[in-house]
Amino acid sequence: MPVPIKNLHILFFLWLTQAIFAQTTSEKLLVGKIVSENLAVEKVNVLNDTSGKATVTNEQGFFTIPVKVGDALVFSAVNLETKRKVIHEEDLVTEQILIKMSVKMTPLKEVKVNENSNITAENLGIIPHGQKKYTPAERRFNEATTGGGLVPLNPILNAISGRTTMLKKEIQVEKKERLLLQLDGWFEEDFYVNSLKIPADYIKGFHYFLIEDTDFVRALKVKNKTLTKFLIKGLALKFKDTLSVEQK
Repeated sequence: MPVPIKNLHILFFLWLTQAIFAQTTSEKLLVGKIVSENLAVEKVNVLNDTSGKATVTNEQGFFTIPVKVGDALVFSAVNLETKRKVIHEEDLVTEQILIKMSVKMTPLKEVKVNENSNITAENLGIIPHGQKKYTPAERRFNEATTGGGLVPLNPILNAISGRTTMLKKEIQVEKKERLLLQLDGWFEEDFYVNSLKIPADYIKGFHYFLIEDTDFVRALKVKNKTLTKFLIKGLALKFKDTLSVEQK
């Protein structure tokens, strides 16, 4: 007895549904590789969050794990950001999948530079309050003229030998070096070249010329940029006059 056409349609629909269901529910052994910054990563935990099955990557970063379409894989490691991937049909037909993971960034604790700014040698009792602080050159001069220091020196012998005079010169050189260091970057190079018309090759020489002027040095020490800018214009004219005389 022939099967009615209507029943054939029902049977075909049931067969097609079972075939599709079998395809989507059948597991396949998935091969993958994990890299971070183009380098293979080993000992990464790979978890199939759907089935509960898990594995870890080997030394070359490879792993294998049973999956099916719709499964969710979770990749995690101590030093890497956790990543999640849902398996699609195209993942099951490839030879292997490539998973790229990012290095975990650890935020640093905020550091307050001036948190202990009130801690000084005076507050700690290392030196008395109000004691004069000497530069290296001033300290050597003080030892030579007072006999201080670890090895007491004879001030008279130092004066006779010329050591005292030499140390005085060292102090002056040290002061000029500090002024030059402060002056460096005080004005932009464009200001010297375009506003003052000082050739770029002579800017450093102009700095030495400036620190010989008492008024300019006084303004520089108190960091009065308005006054130094006013004074520097007149000094630039004198400097260029000196240059023109020397170049004749």
